[in-house]
Amino acid sequence: MLELASLKELLVQPKHIVITTHHKPDGDAMGSSLGLYNYLIQKGHQVRVITPTDYPTFLQWLPNNPEVIIYTEKPEESQQLVATADLIFCLDFNWLSRINELGEFVRAAKAPKVMIDHHLEPEGFDDYRHWTINACATAQLVYDFIVNIMGECELINKDVATCLYTGIMTDSGSFRFPTTTAEVHHIVADLINLGAENSRIHQLVYDNFSESRLRFLGHCLLNKMEIFTEYNAALITVTKEELKQYQTTTGDTEGVVNYALSINGIRLAALIIERPDKVKLSLRSTGDFPANEICKKYFNGGGHRNAAGGFSEEKLETVVSQFKAILPEYKTLLIQ
Repeated sequence: MLELASLKELLVQPKHIVITTHHKPDGDAMGSSLGLYNYLIQKGHQVRVITPTDYPTFLQWLPNNPEVIIYTEKPEESQQLVATADLIFCLDFNWLSRINELGEFVRAAKAPKVMIDHHLEPEGFDDYRHWTINACATAQLVYDFIVNIMGECELINKDVATCLYTGIMTDSGSFRFPTTTAEVHHIVADLINLGAENSRIHQLVYDNFSESRLRFLGHCLLNKMEIFTEYNAALITVTKEELKQYQTTTGDTEGVVNYALSINGIRLAALIIERPDKVKLSLRSTGDFPANEICKKYFNGGGHRNAAGGFSEEKLETVVSQFKAILPEYKTLLIQ
């Protein structure tokens, strides 16, 4: 592993740089990626952001979003950019499997890889690493990279501040998760002073849904939510037919699981969705309950202690039964 500080010297001369992030990028993935992009272009670098898949429309207002390349739409161009890059930044993921097919091209690329991330158990593909599980968001680490490692706080302009604020806001649950420390609030205050319009950003992200998305949410809460009072747990299931019925698009299921977790007394909430190719799970928990342990042990996934995900190749009904069968194993932790 190379010293992160040596990147400062490496970035003195203009480079061809690729920034990539995990599939189905969320607010932190896009906020940190475009935040870093808007910083690097000020230094004269040729930079492209490549996402493995599409991402929600409520994130497509971010500064310089039109410069993003979606791999599934332009695979050959993406592969060429990765192969010829001088430096590759990998943000908000630490396993190359998280960027799907693009991961093998990143692995094969000759360019040094820089990982900036806050998830558990890095794979080890990176040459440079700025990583800690104590950060509330990768965008927080990008801020730290610019200010404290590169020593270039003057390059956090309004565009950079807007992107990083978005990443921190979304991954901290609007500043309510335990990782939202006093330091995070100081960073957020600095970003607001540097041009991030906090109320406008919140509106663009959280008050920017379609009518069909809201009706889909209502359907989930009214008809698809189960409460297991004996385990302080809740479950929402969604079939692929329901996704089609409500004309859902990328991002429409994001945050649905949090409504189940908001019920008084619930310590574990699950959203299980039947996708065309596999069944996806999103788990959220409170306190010290290990949602990531369940995803890693049973559902080919992982994540943070209180926010994790996984998948299964089994049928929806089988996955739902598996999840319900797991609850007794964790009863002691759930009813504390």
